[in-house]
Amino acid sequence: MYTLDELKEIIRKELEKKEYMQEPYSLFEPILYMLEDGGKRLRPMLTLMAYNLYRDDVENVLKSAIGIEIFHNYTLLHDDVMDDADLRRGRPTVHKKWNSNVAILSGDAAAITAYKSIEHCEDKYLRRAIDFFNQVALDVCKGQQYDMVFETRNDVTEEEYIHMIYLKTAVLLAGSLRHGALLGGAPEHEYNALYDFGGSLGLAFQLQDDYLDVYGEVAEFGKNIGGDIVSNKKTYMLIKALELADPKTKEELWGWIEKKDFDHKEKVEAVTRIYDRLGIKEVAFAAIEKYLAKSREILDKIEVPAERKVDLYEMLDEIGNRKK
Repeated sequence: MYTLDELKEIIRKELEKKEYMQEPYSLFEPILYMLEDGGKRLRPMLTLMAYNLYRDDVENVLKSAIGIEIFHNYTLLHDDVMDDADLRRGRPTVHKKWNSNVAILSGDAAAITAYKSIEHCEDKYLRRAIDFFNQVALDVCKGQQYDMVFETRNDVTEEEYIHMIYLKTAVLLAGSLRHGALLGGAPEHEYNALYDFGGSLGLAFQLQDDYLDVYGEVAEFGKNIGGDIVSNKKTYMLIKALELADPKTKEELWGWIEKKDFDHKEKVEAVTRIYDRLGIKEVAFAAIEKYLAKSREILDKIEVPAERKVDLYEMLDEIGNRKK
């Protein structure tokens, strides 16, 4: 079995082959640009880790794992265009470095390339693997649509928000684990349990991103701090602040939300002070820990030798420490 560092190195070496590059290179260069800057590569890691719970020949699932990473980056290419985001992982987004047409078309090419890679599996698993991934891919689109709809609503509830981020973010982590376990020969109840494990893990991960947008550092977060505040994005932090605020504080918060002409830095600092007064940081911590605890509970019940699960527990701890 492999350690986390060994799996990261395997993924790095496979990505360095750049097998997806072909003519016209201008179509695939933005994909290379997205993949070469690293990122957490969490999804292919989870695919390999789930496979490695059952089998050691991880090269058999490696191309599929890379395909999932390419698919993830495809969603980011389009997401950044929709959000008009300036930075991704500390670098200019593709539509800022090139233009929106390039980002959209290269994103389409990335999606097709991803499926070609994901198909690399034993014939006996192929139909289920593609069916499962189709479901995940459609769920991601549903989540993105909910996210866009929420931009026009001022009454988004915590329950609605959790459902949205589950679809937009968590299902791809869940699907990565299920894919790896399926190809590793896991019994149905276990690859489904690993899907549930990934779902809770993904919720914790996205809630941390909401937190880091307010309290993180650009160097670590890879995006401009306070971007969600500036754009009035319906994050967990904002939803809970509106829910917990007294009338006077709620009026102050709505004043910043509705203001059209403002200094970005001033708005971020003012809204952050409101979050501080309301204890939103602690509320977010509690929610993150709740979903991490659910993940641990599910992982405890996976019937493989304990030493096979060490890396997954380590990843849970790593994600838990990310907010500190």
